[in-house]
Amino acid sequence: MAALAPDALGPTVCVGEILVEIVATTIGDGFRAAQPLTGPYPSGAPAIFIDQCGRMGGAAAMVGAVGRDDFGAVNLDRLRADGVDVSAIAEDADYPTGSAFVRYRTDGSRDFVYNIATSAAARFGLSDAVRALIDRAGHLHVMGTALSMPAARTVIEFAAPRIKAQGGSISVDPNLRKELARDAETEALFAQLIAQSDLLLPSGEELERAAGVSGQDAAIARLFEMGVTEIALKQGAAGATVFTPGADPVHHSGFKVEERDPTGAGDCFGGAYVACRRLGLPIADALRYGNAAGARNVTVLGPMEGAGTRAELDAFIAAQEGST
Repeated sequence: MAALAPDALGPTVCVGEILVEIVATTIGDGFRAAQPLTGPYPSGAPAIFIDQCGRMGGAAAMVGAVGRDDFGAVNLDRLRADGVDVSAIAEDADYPTGSAFVRYRTDGSRDFVYNIATSAAARFGLSDAVRALIDRAGHLHVMGTALSMPAARTVIEFAAPRIKAQGGSISVDPNLRKELARDAETEALFAQLIAQSDLLLPSGEELERAAGVSGQDAAIARLFEMGVTEIALKQGAAGATVFTPGADPVHHSGFKVEERDPTGAGDCFGGAYVACRRLGLPIADALRYGNAAGARNVTVLGPMEGAGTRAELDAFIAAQEGST
């Protein structure tokens, strides 16, 4: 039995921050000295996810806001070109498009400087366009980063029960970031969404945090008890494993690539995986495409520059499997 509503029911909707990303070309600790930068790249975890979903051929739509500026145009142009419905993205004439400055440390970790709360990224809500989109949606995908934004929380709380009532489904990617505050209200909504979700896409410790218990096996059992019917555990370079009640886990090893920019890998995995499952592909095939999408994306500088179409991912997989 499929965990997610079919693509024909209506688009996958993602809600949250739409940003441009500016990347330091030097490695070091933070931004306390002048250094060369590259960008702007269209970004924001929800936007990366939905862009990959659209590139896979899935019905996809985004709720958020950009400034009426070049940075906003960079994002809208990319999303439109990749098949994403942007009718519920607001354009704000008074606030600039949100931004994220990123610098890599020597150990591969990243430092971020965000401007979300005081940018256009945080200035949207339940407009007529958003309500109309939710009325025809078939799936809601929630990114943990979006829960730090009051505007996104309002839309998600409105959308989740309505999409479920329409026969739709919900997926959640915890996507926990140390730079983004999560207060008691946010934590309560996070727990509520986990209990409503059909598919969970955690990484590492996010699995146990979502379940509220320690240990992988105990966490998976607890999540199944809560009603989650599919868990796609992202395992970085090792690949990913999918767990479903009463069935053996399905694992697909990671593809070996030269990593240039890891930002967006998990979001591309999720976008490809959700689109594939909603399009009717079995878990093993969706997992292969998800891993390929994440791996291909890290080979290109920019958080969604490597997002692939199904044909591009087929070529990537063939080249990878042919080289082993």
